[in-house]
Amino acid sequence: YGRRAGEWIPNRFGGHENLEAVEFIKQLNLAAYRDHPDTQTIAEESTAWPMVSRPTYLGGLGFGLKWNMGWMHDTLEYFQQDPVHRKYHHSRLTFSLWYAFTENFVLPLSHDEVVHGKGALLGKMPGDEWQQFASLRLLLGYMWTHPGKKLLFMGGEFGQRREWQHEESLEWHVLEYPLHAGVQRWVRDLNRLYRSTPALHQLEFSEGGFQWIDCDDADVSVISFLRRGAAGELALVACNFTPVPREAYRIGVPRGGRWRERLNSDAADYGGSGQGNLGALEAALRAAHGHDHSLDLRLPPLAVVVLTPD
Repeated sequence: YGRRAGEWIPNRFGGHENLEAVEFIKQLNLAAYRDHPDTQTIAEESTAWPMVSRPTYLGGLGFGLKWNMGWMHDTLEYFQQDPVHRKYHHSRLTFSLWYAFTENFVLPLSHDEVVHGKGALLGKMPGDEWQQFASLRLLLGYMWTHPGKKLLFMGGEFGQRREWQHEESLEWHVLEYPLHAGVQRWVRDLNRLYRSTPALHQLEFSEGGFQWIDCDDADVSVISFLRRGAAGELALVACNFTPVPREAYRIGVPRGGRWRERLNSDAADYGGSGQGNLGALEAALRAAHGHDHSLDLRLPPLAVVVLTPD
């Protein structure tokens, strides 16, 4: 790895793979899961080695999860754009779903992204203070509803302002300020929703657990999708990546009846402006996005909303 011609010895097949190291990793994962079934082995891997999180009997390395480095880089690059320019970078949001189920992915916002002059997550967000906090809540909401397990480095859950310093404690004192406390409450409620909603966690590694509603509305920087559970449970997610509220934004849904707003990152309790859908909406028999029914949503600025059918 990282060596020039003549500085390494080919394996017995003439390739550059370290076959003994591969076998060691496979045996390590086999032993870990055999002796400790509640273990989770997670690979941080960026060389596009195939089947990292697939079973060894299928030829994989046997890890439980693999970091989705592509999602991390594309997502952070997108969020650092001024919202007025995000429509030109829309594919950075949608590209991850082309390969989201090729591995058992974990979505990482790790310490690597908040050290060595890169700044804290909050500092990566453009705009004034309110927009920065709204964008951070949006980032976390998008992350929690995107297929894949979640990895968030400490401090991100309350919007630490400075990048991580290993010789200092976290900035716990900022929780005295409402916007920081709001981010913490938002992460708490995201975790509660994630655990209690089968559609958000049961089929994270299966194409059957995700369906785009509209991934092409780049002009207004809005995406919408469905998450599905093993028994057909549904969760609707809509994200508005600009500070412009979208009134009566029509989204097709697979069933009629009442859809309840479960979470809204713009709620006043999280530091938002308090715009939303008054708790619930009735789906109208009006076709959109290939569905017979649709909802006319109010999409708050720089916000994500999650709805489930009654």
